[in-house]
Amino acid sequence: MNLNLINGIGVKYIELLNKLNINCIEDLLTYYPYRYNIYRLGNLIDDGSVINVKAVVESIPRVGYIRRNLNKLDFRCLIDEKLVNVIIFNRAFLKDKITVSREIVVVGKYDSKRNSLIANDILFDKINGTKVEAVYHLVNGLTNKQINNFMRRALGYSSYVNDDIPSYLVDKYNFMDKSNALKNIHIPSSFELLKQAKLRLIYEEFFMFLFKINYLKYKYERNSEGIKRDVDFEKVREFISKLGFELTRDQVSAVNDVYNDLTSGKRMNRLILGDVGSGKTIVSIIGLFINYLSGMQGAMMAPTEILACQHYEQVNKLFSVYGIKVGLLVGSLKKREKAKVIEQLKNGELDVVVGTHALLNEEVVFANLGLVITDEQHRFGVNQRGNLQNKGHLCDVLYMSATPIPRTYALTIYGDMDTTMIKTKPSGRKEIITLVKKEKELREVLSKCLECIKDGHQIYVVAPLIEGDEESELNDVYLLKEKFEMAFQNKVSVGILHGKMKNKEKDQIMEDYKEGKIKILISTTVIEVGIDVKNSTMMIIFNAERFGLATLHQLRGRVGRNDLQSYCYLICNKDIERLKVMESSNDGFYISEKDFEMRGQGDLFGVRQSGDMAFKIGDIRRDYRIMMQAKEDVVKFIEMNVNDNFDKYKIYQNIVKFMSFVD
Repeated sequence: MNLNLINGIGVKYIELLNKLNINCIEDLLTYYPYRYNIYRLGNLIDDGSVINVKAVVESIPRVGYIRRNLNKLDFRCLIDEKLVNVIIFNRAFLKDKITVSREIVVVGKYDSKRNSLIANDILFDKINGTKVEAVYHLVNGLTNKQINNFMRRALGYSSYVNDDIPSYLVDKYNFMDKSNALKNIHIPSSFELLKQAKLRLIYEEFFMFLFKINYLKYKYERNSEGIKRDVDFEKVREFISKLGFELTRDQVSAVNDVYNDLTSGKRMNRLILGDVGSGKTIVSIIGLFINYLSGMQGAMMAPTEILACQHYEQVNKLFSVYGIKVGLLVGSLKKREKAKVIEQLKNGELDVVVGTHALLNEEVVFANLGLVITDEQHRFGVNQRGNLQNKGHLCDVLYMSATPIPRTYALTIYGDMDTTMIKTKPSGRKEIITLVKKEKELREVLSKCLECIKDGHQIYVVAPLIEGDEESELNDVYLLKEKFEMAFQNKVSVGILHGKMKNKEKDQIMEDYKEGKIKILISTTVIEVGIDVKNSTMMIIFNAERFGLATLHQLRGRVGRNDLQSYCYLICNKDIERLKVMESSNDGFYISEKDFEMRGQGDLFGVRQSGDMAFKIGDIRRDYRIMMQAKEDVVKFIEMNVNDNFDKYKIYQNIVKFMSFVD
């Protein structure tokens, strides 16, 4: 249903709502408040607290202009049988609504000495007892009042919104119906009804999410016929013996899992979940080698060009000895170079291709694709991953993620995949020493930098911004470059790297850093994923309080990738106690637990950009019990409909269609 069906929503507001990812009436109705303002009528109290008092206007409001963009509206009101001066700033547009004898509610702080009430807001609705007002995230040009007005009108269409819980479960838990739940989440009739509405909508969101995941698993298991490979493990063992290093216990276990999957005749759908620097990539490369021995093509997809190029170099170096032909396909390649790689893939001249989203292009066709590997899988949506594996027949799929999360959550969130965990790190690596420092202690950190450079090593420096402004207290890439050049009197080469740079610039900077031409690389979090320069032994993160612990752990993992002692300095002036967790542990799974406790799921799974974890109202930490109950119900629901008898549940037709790419 189109937004323009709602009175008052024209082209201008449709464009603003679109910025909030609200594209239809259902999107609007499921755009939930993030908090509520509670108005309880009280009396005049001068204790510094915000009060809500009923008032009768006694004088015509006057508008005064203090300076540009700042006006003052003041008038007298009768409150608790007392004449009080009311002042509100930047509300001159309310002048015509505040008429003598009109009854209003003033929200603000009372000063008995001046007998004045500085108002935050003025309400024209009558309040009897308590009023609960929904508060929404906004964009410039939209007010909370406008959203509330749009929502009231949209609720007239609430009965048309799909009720996505099977009726027998609605009865089992005595859930409020969907229409009433929407009404009470936006305009609560009471706190008890608000609680019931939240419970119903949270359960529904988890049920739908888990249905998609478990339906995928069901499809894989039902259509589990895959490529039958006959590969001698001795050849795999020989390849491993020539790597030049010994695999860890967990890596050996992961290789066995991958080998067994690829030779089982059933389709592989496995996630390798490992901590930073645990050696997931070499396991996936061994998987590509096993796939090559069976005469099939392999593809590896990474989320950034820097990471894709790094993987390409590593894969090509190991495979060239065996005459295995490897190609690179990324967005920055020239048209002629792309066309050549695409032609070679189509003709079977390339055995392996490493690339970015460029692999998803319709022009990319494989001769006989057998294995797809997706690195940092949470950065790709379900459809994107499915698009790549659909380029082959009965393709095996291997995912990798360096975002360690508690095992219990992993088994729930990644329930459609077999999961292999790598915890042990390669032998010989030392624990990274992490220290939290205040900015006034920066001289000590710079002294350590000098020692690091004199020892012939390199340094990463991370800033929260590319460019700041005069009012910002945060460090940015360019500001830090100036500071470090000044500190070392331009005698140490300093480079910068950030997402707005052209790909050629980024590639050149990384190449110079790898070759040691740049000693200090100042960057944004673009280096968070997969960058591997073994000579880097120091990581300095400015304004560390701006980052979640999981992100800090990812950044810290860019150093300590050799047998040298590495250091990580977290520079901040606040939130120090939270950051102390980083000093006490190098275990990403432990840190993710702590981050989960302190910040919730958002930081763990990226900024809700993948499409996999975009919960609107549920929180998998706070609402974990609800999620586990929903999971149990989903599994039973699918078992009850093993013959795909979902037709009687009309609500699932769109979902099944959405997931049909796995067939």
